[in-house]
Amino acid sequence: MAASETVGDWIALVHDRYPPAHAASWDNVGLQVGDPDWPVARVLVCLDVTGDVIDEAATVPGTLVLAHHPLLFRPLATLTPATAAGRTALHAATARVPVVAAHTNLDVARDGAGTSDPVADVLGLVDRRPLTTELRDGDRVKLVTFVPDAHVDPVLDALAAAGAGTIGDYERCAFRVSGQGTFRPRPGADPFSGRVGEVAIEDEVRLEVEVPRRRVGAVVRALSSAHPYEEVAYDLVPLIAGADVGFGVVGDLPEPTRLEDVAAAIAERLPAPHLRTAGDLDRLITTVATVGGAGDGLIGAAIGAGVDLYVTGDLRHHVTLDALEQGLALIDAGHHATEAAALPAWIERLREAATGRSLTAAVVASKVRTVPWS
Repeated sequence: MAASETVGDWIALVHDRYPPAHAASWDNVGLQVGDPDWPVARVLVCLDVTGDVIDEAATVPGTLVLAHHPLLFRPLATLTPATAAGRTALHAATARVPVVAAHTNLDVARDGAGTSDPVADVLGLVDRRPLTTELRDGDRVKLVTFVPDAHVDPVLDALAAAGAGTIGDYERCAFRVSGQGTFRPRPGADPFSGRVGEVAIEDEVRLEVEVPRRRVGAVVRALSSAHPYEEVAYDLVPLIAGADVGFGVVGDLPEPTRLEDVAAAIAERLPAPHLRTAGDLDRLITTVATVGGAGDGLIGAAIGAGVDLYVTGDLRHHVTLDALEQGLALIDAGHHATEAAALPAWIERLREAATGRSLTAAVVASKVRTVPWS
């Protein structure tokens, strides 16, 4: 293991792949317990953080627990064993087991590890799109600055080296357009061009690059160092995340299928011991919406999307009755089952990302069973 491999390194990996800006406003993601400087030798991936999971982690020093469900979901007035979260957090802290959560920012992932993907994969849904989309603050800003023609490439090189201008698999991405900047140096100024007290006109390039929020400080410092002007003009423009970020998946079945057969396919391939079906079992289903975990709050979105069937977990009695009255068939495949089925793909994505960052800690699945029902 590289000496520099730390909790902070793994948080950066997770947040780059699953940006906290994509999490719901009510969520609590990221570091829950521990120090970013603690070393990491193993990453233990789980759905829920329990005392048994912390015990499992503590058997290998330097184990980071990476959970889907936050351990500290609501603020604690006191950190004592009086609550389940307080007891487990104390246990983790005293055992030096760091805990990190990726919750709704993982739910909305579009890399095959999102928690709505397992049901969509089981059913072979085609023409997939998010069930909900909403504009939200993104994890990137746009840096706009103005540079004399001859200095554009050195400035862009410095910005790229500091972490700006990377979009997907492309680096040093920028937009430039020529124009003229005007200014009048005041007494005490040391202008790059022009004279104190006189209006100057300089041929400049408007340079635009995208910057991850976490790299803004380093990029602005690089801009100030590389830019020839005494005073550097720049703007930082917050970017809105694209409307392709949202909860759930909507798609079409390859061919119309009886509700009973759809339920049987899910029960056979997902760990869903208490799968429940509501609706006419002989009804032909064409379009399906699915949300991993507890999704009865999005039934209205499913009805609005015009689907035949909604698959999720934790469906309540009266909510289900109301949905049936509005013509929607439902399958409750269980909160745990729908989300736990996404963990293998999540682990694989984490391993791929770690290889790209030269992080060598083993990424493994927890062996602790946290489903509370039998």
